[in-house]
Amino acid sequence: MIDDGLLAYFKGPKSFTSEDVVELHVHSGRAVISATLSALSKLPTFRPAEPGEFTRRAYLNGRLDLTQVEGLKDLIDAETEGQRRVAVRAAEGVTKQKLDELRAGIISSLAKVEALIDFGEGEEIEEGVYEEARSRVQKVLHTIQGYLNDHRRGELLRSGIRLAIFGPPNAGKSSLLNFLAQREAAIVTPIPGTTRDILELSLDIGGLPVVIADTAGLRKTEDLVEKIGIERATNAVESADISICVLSLPEVMQQLQGDSDSTASSHWRELISRENTYFLFNKSDLVGSGLTPSPSAPLDAETLRRSLLPPAPQFEGSIGNDSLDMDVLSSTTPTNAWKASLATGEGAEEFLQSFAEALKKRFGMDDILSDAASPVITRSRHRDHLQSAKRHLEMFLEYGASLACLSFPAVRKLTAASCECPEGPDDVVFAAEELRYAANAIGKVTGAIGVEDILDAVFRDFCIGK
Repeated sequence: MIDDGLLAYFKGPKSFTSEDVVELHVHSGRAVISATLSALSKLPTFRPAEPGEFTRRAYLNGRLDLTQVEGLKDLIDAETEGQRRVAVRAAEGVTKQKLDELRAGIISSLAKVEALIDFGEGEEIEEGVYEEARSRVQKVLHTIQGYLNDHRRGELLRSGIRLAIFGPPNAGKSSLLNFLAQREAAIVTPIPGTTRDILELSLDIGGLPVVIADTAGLRKTEDLVEKIGIERATNAVESADISICVLSLPEVMQQLQGDSDSTASSHWRELISRENTYFLFNKSDLVGSGLTPSPSAPLDAETLRRSLLPPAPQFEGSIGNDSLDMDVLSSTTPTNAWKASLATGEGAEEFLQSFAEALKKRFGMDDILSDAASPVITRSRHRDHLQSAKRHLEMFLEYGASLACLSFPAVRKLTAASCECPEGPDDVVFAAEELRYAANAIGKVTGAIGVEDILDAVFRDFCIGK
């Protein structure tokens, strides 16, 4: 006897794979599982399952489509609430349903155009068929364009938002990383230049996956190793989706009052982006402590942020920043700057909560986390195929524009001589082919059209036996 367990029999097609399946439920001790597998391997025709083999059989038997398979894999790998919610919807078939609706619309339009080609001569086909097909394609194209204009929300949620922490030495960059990680992930010392290389961590911030990179302090240096670290830091900030500039609040106030050399800040100022840079003014506990005098007028974080931003681009007919009502500006823009003390914890929790909300708004994640919407595109191959479908639909509409001058009998007879337009019957055939290509491109997302070349790549990362 190996163990006292449970055996469950699932008769196909009412099983995960649509085949007859027997499940053994045993205790999870390593010795029990090893002995069970060893005993099963001695039975004729029994062998260990390949990675993802059960899911692959479910796909080949039509129980799942390719987007559901990918959703199941993402659900297994999900580390944050946002990732879990999106993966569950994909695994349940929400993405499949949306793509099937698009493909059905294209195929319906294709059927109408091919009816003109195959049966137009001598057959009575009602007027307006081509125009109806063209109108439906325009709606499908509008929907696809909406999916493509998602600012890569699905891909970012799946792979993680890349965030780079940068700023001058000893501002508190590594302290911020440790605060976000809730552990001593980075070495913190009062010695400038402690961080030389990039330290990356994957964290959950407000339910969103964020890949945080702590970088070397940006300053002028003759140290060869530190120079390499600064170069890597610059590249990390430029390639990140967003960045946080960590600055010492007392030093920023001294610069604003003209008490320090502003040229020393040129290294990190060059990396500030008006759209993608957030600010944390650290060491707020030192202001007014005697080491740093209190400012003559209170400065909120947003005012400090605006003083550090590069000049806004001016266009013909636009007004300068000085003409803007700063009260209106503050009330209509999200908070992108905070004051805190990472040493004492003052303002740190408020910063974290507000920053999480800023991330959700910046990447449009509020709807996703509230189940109000689900991104269709979660992988680069989805985007590639949808972009291909979009191009083919646009080509169809271009042919449709050239055929618009044809009277219905002329289209039906498909003779170039019956119309003054230079385009002839080939345009109708070519237009139909564009629709066929578009339908195939969307079919490749769900696996309805030959995708044998990517199946191994999809299933090889599954755990053994799933």
